[in-house]
Amino acid sequence: MLSKKMRDALNEQINEEYFSSYLYLAMAAYFKSINLDGFAHWMKLQSNEEMIHAMKIYDYIFERQGQVTLLAIGKPQSEWKSPLAAFEAAYKHEQKITGLINKLANMAKAEKDHATDIFLNWFVTEQVEEEAHAAEIVDRLKMIKDSPQGLFMFDSILGGRK
Repeated sequence: MLSKKMRDALNEQINEEYFSSYLYLAMAAYFKSINLDGFAHWMKLQSNEEMIHAMKIYDYIFERQGQVTLLAIGKPQSEWKSPLAAFEAAYKHEQKITGLINKLANMAKAEKDHATDIFLNWFVTEQVEEEAHAAEIVDRLKMIKDSPQGLFMFDSILGGRK
């Protein structure tokens, strides 16, 4: 059984994961509005992935006889000055989520909640991947700079995400 403190923190993380999904959907809409359909596709898939993360936590809380309490999802930003600015924001957001996951993992360890500690290991590993992908895209966009041809080619690459 989850402690109240752990249950409440996991419920807050569900909210963070849904906000992440909402943020990435807003980014997809931004990219679509500037005719970068590959970027939009990449972000839509990222949005879906974040919903899956939220549902993993949702299911876990119930597996541990806890109660899920859904919180209001904040309104995300909807415009960025450039594709690079959007992906820099995504990278910064992933770093924030990593910090929150690490805080949860530390709480599980402190409470000697071994099951939650093991459960959260998946998220710790996932965040390494999430940050790496965002950082790689930021680095490539910095290399492209203001090249319309480079942006067009990169849009095609991101559109191939499965």
